[in-house]
Amino acid sequence: MKSRILVVGMLCLLFLIGCSKSEEPSFEDFFHAEMEKTKDEYGDEFDYAYSLVYTKVHTMNQHDDAIAIFTEHNPNGDQIFIAYLEKENGKWEWKQTRGAEFNDPVQWSAMNEEPYIYSGTLTDDSISHMFAGDEPAEIIEVEKGKRFWYAISDVQDVKVKAVKEDGTEENVEEIDEGRVKKVE
Repeated sequence: MKSRILVVGMLCLLFLIGCSKSEEPSFEDFFHAEMEKTKDEYGDEFDYAYSLVYTKVHTMNQHDDAIAIFTEHNPNGDQIFIAYLEKENGKWEWKQTRGAEFNDPVQWSAMNEEPYIYSGTLTDDSISHMFAGDEPAEIIEVEKGKRFWYAISDVQDVKVKAVKEDGTEENVEEIDEGRVKKVE
């Protein structure tokens, strides 16, 4: 009799645990749902596709936030994006996005609101490290010969620096709206 009560009690406990799970989607589920909305916006007229390359949750330590790096085939061609998302009132909110192309002359870009996320593409295999100000960048291999980097800073308008395998350092220019902005 005691074993029956114990089994029934455990089943009730498992049922309650299962029922108490959050109805909110996980970060990746939210991301994929948003990307499917984008796909639906293009309809059947265009062969839209995306691929999630990298995610990192809790990027700023004190926030319930996330970064997603994804490739996208859209009417502008093949592009790579970095998105910053935060959880507000228990729900994910898409905050900022920056895009790039691997054959684009734009070396890097930065988000205009905190956190300032600097990012860009790399096709030069001799570059081993990137820095945005004092912040080291995370470098992600997207596919053979194509890498993407990002660095999170609480400082706006910092110098971006590349460090090559031989130790040489060089400031990297940002090309903005057709004019070169040299960061020295």
